[in-house]
Amino acid sequence: MITCKNPILSGFYPDPSICRVGEWFYLVTSTFAYFPGIPVFRSKNLAQWEQIGNILTRESQLPLQGCEHNEGIYAPTLRWHEGTFYLITTNVSGGGNFIVTAKNPQGPWSEPHFLENARGIDPSLFFDEDGTCYYIGQRENSRGGRYNGDCEIWIQKLDLQTFRLEGEAHPVLYGFQRNAIWPEGPHLYKRNGYYYIFHAEGGTAEHHSEMVARSKNIFGPYEYAGTNPILTHRHLGKNAEITCVGHCDLTEDEQGNWFMVVLGCRPVDGKTFLGRETFLAKVEWEDDWPVVNPGVGMLEKEICLPGEKDNSMPGELNEVRNYSFKNMTDKKLPLDFMMLRNPQPNAYTIDEQEECLKLPAKAVAIGDNGSPSYVAVRQKHHRFQAETEFLLKAGEKGDRAGIAYLQNSQNYLLAEYGEVGADGYIYVTVCINGTEKILAEKKTEKRGMQTLRLSVDQSLAQVWLIRPETEEKSQCIIREVDISHMCTEAAGGFTGCTVGMYVHSEQKQSTGCAQFCRFTVK
Repeated sequence: MITCKNPILSGFYPDPSICRVGEWFYLVTSTFAYFPGIPVFRSKNLAQWEQIGNILTRESQLPLQGCEHNEGIYAPTLRWHEGTFYLITTNVSGGGNFIVTAKNPQGPWSEPHFLENARGIDPSLFFDEDGTCYYIGQRENSRGGRYNGDCEIWIQKLDLQTFRLEGEAHPVLYGFQRNAIWPEGPHLYKRNGYYYIFHAEGGTAEHHSEMVARSKNIFGPYEYAGTNPILTHRHLGKNAEITCVGHCDLTEDEQGNWFMVVLGCRPVDGKTFLGRETFLAKVEWEDDWPVVNPGVGMLEKEICLPGEKDNSMPGELNEVRNYSFKNMTDKKLPLDFMMLRNPQPNAYTIDEQEECLKLPAKAVAIGDNGSPSYVAVRQKHHRFQAETEFLLKAGEKGDRAGIAYLQNSQNYLLAEYGEVGADGYIYVTVCINGTEKILAEKKTEKRGMQTLRLSVDQSLAQVWLIRPETEEKSQCIIREVDISHMCTEAAGGFTGCTVGMYVHSEQKQSTGCAQFCRFTVK
């Protein structure tokens, strides 16, 4: 037996989808405006997960130019059939619903096959026993939307040779509740002669929930379970330890045990900084209806699983992430690094001789609707420190480099080093709802190599100038910066916070750059 700790993926990993091939489970999540798109993880026991790649790694697969922070890639679904992996998802700002395929989940993945007449979002695929493939998704109510969120779940055959929908589109469900809002995230399964549709409802915030319906015919009519919602935390209140629970996908292990991955949030004092995370729950069947975590009825912090610890997997994940740029002969960024929108070919350089990551000083600011010089990872803990050591090679007046802590283009915190004449300065800037304000501007004792540290304790932050040679000379630039504006409840949207290395220039044609020697998050 092995103990699984929830969430199984901490931080901004929403809309999980899972499938099993042999002894391996594979899991993917949404990425919105971040590039590369859709991380893919694997596990043998559902408790230990390792990222093995990203699915959308080319601009031709993932056009994100000009998209808003909460646009881009929504709700992917991963399936496997007869030796091929199928990933279907929506690029809401670049072409709609599409499929990519691969023989190996690590890639390479194909160019996108966009689906004509596949309106709506949250697409999924189902392969019936005879091999027929069906598309199931969400769209506006075809009978006429009466209110915002008046949607329907629909099913249609899909020809995977031509990637075209065939025959008639069948609306099958309109939500469990009267005047339901946002029935979405549908997934279709078959068990004991029944077709089951699991779908979310109530919106992805605190009223989120998961419903199930079944039918003997794939096109219905479907009967909703009398136990709906089969999973929700909305009755626990906004101050529950886990909120916003919904949007599930099911899997079965080799021994016939069923499990559900589902998204949820972990607010602290009513504030969510980590975004929507991925949790795991047990599923049992009673009278051919699913029961989630029987006897408990909600997500648990720990689950006892029938598997064993996998010694081939990394140890305790996410506690200390120490990134060095030495000996990186493939010159590729670590798999968990992300950038905003589509980076240009010269967006970064891994310099073997200097043993550093070089980011150019671009005139694209982190609040702009472009691709700034920002290489980041997800925030995974309510308390953390991010630290980086770097050398700014300023090409123009106004070049700055350091750490950015980002919720969206309207809400962020910057800790930067810049030079004015012969002097160096540390700047701390906050942006609240699109308005920037400099909180601190302090002259430093030395130029050259700098080490900055951002410390976050729930809704408060500190910025330090670190002197590695002697901690006594380290200097706190500013204490107790209120970052409440960066929680989901204040900023809105679908993503969690990210933190990373950032370079910016006030000049359009700057030749400057920053050389980052290391980046650590703990």
